[in-house]
Amino acid sequence: MLFSTQTAVANFVTVFATVYGFACILYILTSWVRLPYSLRPVQRFLYDVCEPYLRLWRRLLPFSAGPIDISPMVAILALGIAASIVVTIVNRI
Repeated sequence: MLFSTQTAVANFVTVFATVYGFACILYILTSWVRLPYSLRPVQRFLYDVCEPYLRLWRRLLPFSAGPIDISPMVAILALGIAASIVVTIVNRI
């Protein structure tokens, strides 16, 4: 019973981090273009979901690479590292 719970938690964390990472990438890509009116609710949803997390990294990073915002790359990398740490901890319990 415990093994299946550990596996389920590890799978949930992995899938959540993957889906959230893809949502952040999709948000970044859609912020570069003007979407048709029918897709604006999707863009707004991505904004509402991803912007608080990305804003945290924008405040924490003391610099930017000129006009290029590197905080999304750092945020997605940190998300993957945090997910792998949590999965490792869950699997060792």
